[in-house]
Amino acid sequence: MAWPLTLGAISFFLAVVWGRPLIRFLKSVGIGKQIRIDEPTKHQTKTGTPTMGGIMVIVPVLLITGALNIANLLGNTLIGRSILVPMGTMVAYGALGAIDDIAGLQGKRKGSGLSGRWKFIWQMVFALILAVALQVGLGLRSVAIPSIPEKIEIGIFYIPVAMFWIVGMSNAVNLTDGLDSLAGWTAAIAFACYGVIAFLQQQPYLVIFCFTIVGALLAFLWYNAHPAELFMGDTGALALGATLGAVALMTGQWLLLPLIGLVFVAETLSVILQVAYFKLTHGKRIFKMTPLHYHFELLGWSETQVVQRFWLAGLLAGMLGIALALL
Repeated sequence: MAWPLTLGAISFFLAVVWGRPLIRFLKSVGIGKQIRIDEPTKHQTKTGTPTMGGIMVIVPVLLITGALNIANLLGNTLIGRSILVPMGTMVAYGALGAIDDIAGLQGKRKGSGLSGRWKFIWQMVFALILAVALQVGLGLRSVAIPSIPEKIEIGIFYIPVAMFWIVGMSNAVNLTDGLDSLAGWTAAIAFACYGVIAFLQQQPYLVIFCFTIVGALLAFLWYNAHPAELFMGDTGALALGATLGAVALMTGQWLLLPLIGLVFVAETLSVILQVAYFKLTHGKRIFKMTPLHYHFELLGWSETQVVQRFWLAGLLAGMLGIALALL
């Protein structure tokens, strides 16, 4: 673990150094947060804060991972090619998120971004390509179940399962990205947990990749700490969520993803339940507002309390997830 942890520290320093120039650049070109009218009124003070901060994470991760693996990739070995999948996931969903962020600042859908339909279509297209790459390119078509020594083959069903986790986690992290530091901390915890699981499986390149992301996320959190100077935006949220899904699939421990990503799952379920209950009861609500973090804010919790309690829950869930992976 010495090398992955060291690279995580290097990733932090590389990312944090260019954080300030990035913030100045985003301000200069007017890339600022647009607050939706359905968010709590106290969030109106965040209007104009630079967004698209996911670039701060994506760029150093890709540079470090690419530099470390270039010799391996040229050698055309399986372990070298395997890291292309999470890298490609980050690039594809990061680009989609960037387009969405820019669309939300200009044009007819100013403040809204891409239409939900088109965003979902592109998420599904990318997920299908990545799922095929995982199954055909890397030969992954199984699932690990705690306490059962051998992984269980699921054959062709692996593709729809992989698509579900990639798209699902992409949207789940995006929904969680509503409070300062919330998505960053919970994502860092989840990637650290899967980094440990990959280490136990002796997948060194995946371990390095995970902890490089953790280091870059910690650098982002330096500027995203309340009150945030920089927001992740869809650029970071879509990329990190989809990449987390891809990493989980590569370990075979994707059944543990709802536990290790507990906060993301809870946030998503709160939205699904709220919408379904609203339609069934013709206007009634379960929560004061969704995603779930807004509900607790409206109950009287401060933003800092919500974030700290949520990432504590995520940390405990992650610890339990690693424990189950050891069975």
